Amino acid sequence: MIGISSKTLALGTAFSLMATAAVAHGYRAGPLSIQHPWSRETAVGQAVGGGFLTIANSGAREDRLLSGTTPVAAEVQLHTMTMDGGVMRMRQVTGGIAIPAKGAVELKPGGYHIMFMGLKRQLRQGERVPVTLRFQRAGNVTVQFVVQPVGATGPMEAGHAGH
Repeated sequence: MIGISSKTLALGTAFSLMATAAVAHGYRAGPLSIQHPWSRETAVGQAVGGGFLTIANSGAREDRLLSGTTPVAAEVQLHTMTMDGGVMRMRQVTGGIAIPAKGAVELKPGGYHIMFMGLKRQLRQGERVPVTLRFQRAGNVTVQFVVQPVGATGPMEAGHAGH
């Protein structure tokens, strides 16, 4: 029988949990689960970028995503995009985005999304960009947006491309 010390077992468990967290790319804040935050690479000198993620609420009360901050942009805004007579219209959301009780909201290209306004530098493929999201009930939650290639349509880590 091979003996494993409790210290070795604890280290192995810790490394396993860290690897799982890195692959899962998810965050929790009370009843909120924030999954797969991602952005697209930007060109040098580009002033804006987009951010996308899914927020699920397992709680019995609605919460609201109100705003955010990041060191890579002057401002973080919440936007929605709609088609109006064949014309794409992007508008800033006032009052936040509702995260329904026992429901989820996907912020994705072509719908609700986050805008990084006044980028201070290029967003480069493969990097992680810290963004602190502010929720009405859950408070502040800092997440890492993984920067994907320019043409990405969804998070690409851990086999989650395209959704």
